Amino acid sequence: MAQPKLAGGEGMTGQVVLERMYLKDASWESPKSPGVFTKTWRPEIQVDINTRSNRLEEARFEVVLTVTLRTKIESGKTAFIVEIQQAGVFVLEGLEGEVLHRVLGTVCPTTLFPYAREAVDNLVVKGGFPALQLAPVNFEALYAEALKKQQGEAKPDAVTH
Repeated sequence: MAQPKLAGGEGMTGQVVLERMYLKDASWESPKSPGVFTKTWRPEIQVDINTRSNRLEEARFEVVLTVTLRTKIESGKTAFIVEIQQAGVFVLEGLEGEVLHRVLGTVCPTTLFPYAREAVDNLVVKGGFPALQLAPVNFEALYAEALKKQQGEAKPDAVTH
């Protein structure tokens, strides 16, 4: 795999290398089957996306992207719930502080997302439902939103005299 170089602040450059990608966990539930197959298919889909990372060694990190779909039909009956944890081990060299945090929250999940999306679609189809392609996700925007929310929550702790 190519080793993209990232430019950070103050002349800092770094590398991001995907060392390994794997499906960490997969869960499928269709509690109302086979009855749901007789209903009109106009699903209400709730999608939750989460990421977490942990340092394995100096420059090696595991990043886990969790995608959870809760799909309901007529009068709120659950058609299916699917959860995928797509993970990867990334080597992040020459990155520190905010740049490192941003790469873990944006570049790594962006790399994992197409594989998680494929795994979700696979389970949905194997469960007997129509194919489901998740829309692309802008992890940069999600990261910025989470950062803004985190900073907003930090303000009440600050006391000004």
